[in-house]
Amino acid sequence: MQVRSDFFIDGCWQPPAGRDTLDVISPHTEAVIGRAPDGTPADIDAAVAAARRAFDRGPWPTLAAPARAAYLRRFAQGLRERSAELAAAVSREGGFPIATSELSHVLPAVAFVDYYADLIERSPFESGRDALHFDTLVRRLPIGVVGAIVPWNIPILGALSKLAPALAAGCTVVLKPSPETPLSSFLLAEIAQAAEFPAGVFNLVSTGIAGSMRLVAHPDVDKIAFTGSTAVGKLIARNCADTLKRCSLELGGNAAAIVLDDAPLELVAQGLLLASLIFNNGEACIAQRRILVPKALQPRFVDALHAVAQSVRIGDPEDPQTQLGPLVTKTHAERVRGYIGIGKDEGATLVSGGPTVSGLSRGWYVAPTIFTNVHQRMRIASEEIFGPVVNVIAYDDEGDALRIAGDTEYGLSGSVWSADVERATALGKQLRVGSVYVNGSMALDPNVPFGGFRQSGLGRELGPEGLGEYLETQAILRPKAH
Repeated sequence: MQVRSDFFIDGCWQPPAGRDTLDVISPHTEAVIGRAPDGTPADIDAAVAAARRAFDRGPWPTLAAPARAAYLRRFAQGLRERSAELAAAVSREGGFPIATSELSHVLPAVAFVDYYADLIERSPFESGRDALHFDTLVRRLPIGVVGAIVPWNIPILGALSKLAPALAAGCTVVLKPSPETPLSSFLLAEIAQAAEFPAGVFNLVSTGIAGSMRLVAHPDVDKIAFTGSTAVGKLIARNCADTLKRCSLELGGNAAAIVLDDAPLELVAQGLLLASLIFNNGEACIAQRRILVPKALQPRFVDALHAVAQSVRIGDPEDPQTQLGPLVTKTHAERVRGYIGIGKDEGATLVSGGPTVSGLSRGWYVAPTIFTNVHQRMRIASEEIFGPVVNVIAYDDEGDALRIAGDTEYGLSGSVWSADVERATALGKQLRVGSVYVNGSMALDPNVPFGGFRQSGLGRELGPEGLGEYLETQAILRPKAH
């Protein structure tokens, strides 16, 4: 039982204004394993005030890039030293297999911090520009106070994809973790405290809806960085519009994996098992949920995917052998199970899996589930399920595959699978999505921008583009010398 009683505000641990708490329930045992304070709008106000002072009075935003980079490297070292503890926390509160927590949550997140420490040391924040009438200096300045709102499915990865570029840019931050998975964020605060960031640069408040909306609407917050559902992202965007607050939104997805007729089906089935069914327990916005295969190859591919799905090890997320753990909450598991029922009612064929896992009497488990005989008008194909459920959809030719892939409100990611990488790349260029994976599983690289088209969001995370999301541009125009 891990109990947190204070928030990290203005460089120290401070008691909350209220008495309400957030219970953290193990998805595996269904028992309460932790507790964190449920912040009030007053707690958000205190954190924002600390971040505002730290930005307006400095020294953080005016430090030279090498000085900020030194703080970030101390932070990254602290993350490395406590990486096992971070991974264990992610697994316990989120239900993710420990191997996934280590390799897909913590290690990439630490790499984000290292990357931005290096990037700001080689990035010019001021440059001269020739202009018709002026001697011009173009400057890139930190936006200001950032509210970072992080989802339950990537509590560390999502936090550091925002914290690293924001802090590197010279912004100050208020981190708001998901109420379902707050405990790992308290570890981030401890590590930030040990890195000795100036008071108010990094602040942490765990809270529910009321506190979250106060953060979004707060007049002293200059930018909201959010990862979560499209519905909530729209609500945040509307609230940000009232003050013309900047926002970046990494939202939902309903990715299509196009398997071409020359692809080695057995190998592709193994790759798509990870990319579609078991990566992050299926609770990933980039999961390839719609698998498009040539009509003539559909039976053989379904057999191959079914065979590899039967080998998946399901169980205790803290067991190193586990590949698929429980879903994060009872409510979410019931939602995913509901979609399995909807698929059967709509006439899709359930090839394998289902709403429960044999032999597991407790925990919010859903078996890796495969549907075939699916068409795009079915809800299981058109809506984001966010669990270990995939749909195999037959297509006639490449034009038909592109039409089906694009028949969605989302545009976050997609993939193309072929023996010919150039052919796959050419087809991938025709997809209106932010990331296209060719013959590969899902991953985030610190130097590669990530984000979506259409209703999958606004802005980009990672890469130089991710740093730019936390910078404003200023021009200094001086008379030209004669």
